[in-house]
Amino acid sequence: MYSLKTSVWSSYFVDMSPEEMVKTFAAGGWQVSELSDEHGAVLLERGNPVKEGRAFRAYAADQGMSFPQGHLWLRSDIAGYDRLETVDQLKKWLDLYLAVGVKAAVLHPAGASRYLAGDDPQAIDEASIESLTSLAAHLKGTDMDICLENLYSHAASCQHLQRLIAAAGGKNLGICLDTGHLNLAHRDQASFINQAGDQLKALHITDNQEKTDQHLLPYGPGTVDWITVVRSLQAIGYQGLFNYEIPGERKAPLSILKAKLDYIKAMTERLFAEAG
Repeated sequence: MYSLKTSVWSSYFVDMSPEEMVKTFAAGGWQVSELSDEHGAVLLERGNPVKEGRAFRAYAADQGMSFPQGHLWLRSDIAGYDRLETVDQLKKWLDLYLAVGVKAAVLHPAGASRYLAGDDPQAIDEASIESLTSLAAHLKGTDMDICLENLYSHAASCQHLQRLIAAAGGKNLGICLDTGHLNLAHRDQASFINQAGDQLKALHITDNQEKTDQHLLPYGPGTVDWITVVRSLQAIGYQGLFNYEIPGERKAPLSILKAKLDYIKAMTERLFAEAG
């Protein structure tokens, strides 16, 4: 049976320090997670990115955990008017995540601000490509990929992400599928996965009712066809994390959050069994 390492992004325990978060996951038998933007920011605030990243990686390893996936600065805009400063900051994030051991670093494409201002979409893409080229060059010789995440107000298609990746040279660049964003954009999950192919390096598994970005677990009120998602991942041989990004499930006492983690394990195992 096809299976993947099940992961819940670290912001599931957003109010905890990075170390407390690791302890809590590890106590529940979890071995991997996506390092969230919030916990990444805490580590960066402590000082030297490489030193702090290595220390955190060692701490997590002592607890039996690792972070193969990480979300870069969430509110960064690689095509914004201050994009050069943004790129400089993102390089510090990359240094941190390299030290932590992240292989797939998730990044949003251009933010919505320039689209809302009525700027030329081609000019926005050109700014994005310049930023991505610089960021990818920073990773030359490493095994990390910056994974562009599909959005829903713009940059919604796999084709758009692939155009940006190709124009930036393709090296150290990949794709993160956010199933919730794709659902909001009313696009087909199987088609996206099949087109992404071996460029698909990361996942944000999340569901919604096609109205707002609810960030729900599968098999609630959402409408994503999860059997199709898993079978499509199997068809392309995806081997990254099956990573849940579910802030819509986070409003609960700690004891309930821990119980939900047990449910997520059992539900994911059943999902993969049903998908064959």
